[in-house]
Amino acid sequence: MPIYHKQGVFPSKRHTVSRQENGALYQEELFGTEGFSSMSSLLYHCHAPTMIKEVGESIDVQPKVAVEKNKLPRSFNGFQVKPENDYLESRKTILFNSDLHVSLAAPKKSMDYFYKHGEADELIFVHKGTGRLKSPFGSISFEYGDYLVIPRGCVYQFEFDTEDNRLLIVESFSPILTPRNYRNKFGQLLEHSPFCERDYKLPENLETHTELGDYKIVIKKHNQLTPYTYAAHPFDVAGWDGYHYPYGFSIHNFEPMTGRVHLPPPVHQTFEGHNFVVCSFVPRMYDYHPQAIPSPYNHSNIDSDELLYYVDGDFMSRNHIEKGMLTLHPGGLPHGPHPGAMERSIGKTNTEELAVMIDPFRPLQLTQEAMGIEQKGYYKSWLPE
Repeated sequence: MPIYHKQGVFPSKRHTVSRQENGALYQEELFGTEGFSSMSSLLYHCHAPTMIKEVGESIDVQPKVAVEKNKLPRSFNGFQVKPENDYLESRKTILFNSDLHVSLAAPKKSMDYFYKHGEADELIFVHKGTGRLKSPFGSISFEYGDYLVIPRGCVYQFEFDTEDNRLLIVESFSPILTPRNYRNKFGQLLEHSPFCERDYKLPENLETHTELGDYKIVIKKHNQLTPYTYAAHPFDVAGWDGYHYPYGFSIHNFEPMTGRVHLPPPVHQTFEGHNFVVCSFVPRMYDYHPQAIPSPYNHSNIDSDELLYYVDGDFMSRNHIEKGMLTLHPGGLPHGPHPGAMERSIGKTNTEELAVMIDPFRPLQLTQEAMGIEQKGYYKSWLPE
């Protein structure tokens, strides 16, 4: 995210002598991507961030494929994913391809260890729960409706206020960015963007831990979780500055675009990665042409699957929708409003729906966890009753 941010203490010039009160040098670390050519930040550690004491046995978390080549519209009840105490154990991958993994999680306990994804950015949508996302950059308070964007390689820890938490997680093997059509050539969000830099939740309240000991960091790489023991607390950063760090954005701050007639889904786009986009459907005024049909028209998903996660409200184009449900419409098949939805929408002035849509441009595979929460027969729900 191209916004310069800083916290704590650091030297006035990069890569120069900077000493702690005890006379020891701060350990400078460049945190960036694409071989020194993309966004980055410089962190100043009290101890070297390289002090590995032990490496434990790896656990394989490769998603187990149940349906490799999906050809059916499907529906899933996400709230059937059972809560578990541990954050990582609670994460259940339900759909995936070579560009991204989509998971659901219902963690009950705060983390007493640290976690780092070694090869994917993470986009975490908070459906239920409040707390703090803690990292070497500081902390971000989160609540219902927040997106949390965590760049790959960032060590973090979740601190939950209660045991009632529900998360939708996207692991992206490319950077997660704001839509390019919202940005000027310098990276600033343009006037027509449905959100702006003021809406972001940036890290704050930097805490510097100087203690040494045994600190467990679980690192995910190659679809394996490996526990590392480090000699220094990972949050030993005394200061940092740059453009690369975790941040939050509330779906409630997304300003919807409306028109005289129905506008297509790209007006809802919020994030993008390589071969996928993420959109936010939020409460908004309906189309205002006197003969407008506010419900979406039938459309063919020729180039992408469509995955819709229902958060709240009454979704105008679907029947029998509940919070936490997901629908998957595969590429190559047309889909559209359920029977009666078009007629019901005529004359209405607004909608209170809230949903997150993920459109991958390569087909999604279904996991065993997905099949365990599937609502059978969804593909027949367009037949006349």
